[in-house]
Order: sequence, then structure tokens, then C-alpha cells
Amino acid sequence: MDACGVFLILFIEALTTDTAKTYSIKALLNCGVTGSFINKDFVWAKGINIQSISHPIPVFNIDRSFNKAGQISKVADIVLWYNSHLEWILLAVSSLERQNLILGYSWLKDHNPEINWQKGEVLIT
Repeated sequence: MDACGVFLILFIEALTTDTAKTYSIKALLNCGVTGSFINKDFVWAKGINIQSISHPIPVFNIDRSFNKAGQISKVADIVLWYNSHLEWILLAVSSLERQNLILGYSWLKDHNPEINWQKGEVLIT
């Protein structure tokens, strides 16, 4: 279990802003992760275009050591669609191993979703 101990998996649609291709993707909501990320292997396999950022962002593990995946130097420009919620987001591209998409604490704080833990459903109002 992660540092905050709370996570939920959702199935959402991701739409690229440049090519308008849509992909079904499993997203992990995780309050123990600071930002929002997309797996570099998923990005490469699907041919999703990415952009470089001007100042790479260091990535740290929970024990404050540097993450083996290295710094964040690329982002993906994506529209996420879940139920009736549609939003544009820049996702940091990183190695996520078993996950394709992680929406972390900053996303949860901004959206403050209502979560039905019994049904595994999220309501974004």
C-alpha cells in the first residue's frame, strides 16, 4: 500500500489533442503521489505525441532517494473523459511499471471527487 493508503482504479478515455485519437486507459487515483503521470511505454506503444519541458523535474521515491526512471522531461497533452467529466490535462511522462495513468494528490485536491468505495465509482461535480 502507498504512503497515504488510499487509491482507486478507474477506466477512462484519453483523447490526444493533436491527432484526436482515443484510447481506453486504466487510471489509478492515488493520494500518495504528488502529480499526474502517464506511462512512457503506453505513450510510445500508442504513438502519442509528447513535448519537452524547459526545466526537467526530479522524481523522488518515498524514501527521498532519486527515482530510477530519472527526471521528468516530457509531457503529453491529453483530454481525459470519465462519465460526463471532460478535462484537458498535461501529464508528466514517466516509467510507471504496472500503471498506465496515475492521477495524484494535486488532481484529487483540484477536483475533490465524491468516491463510492463500495461500487468503485467516482463522481466529479
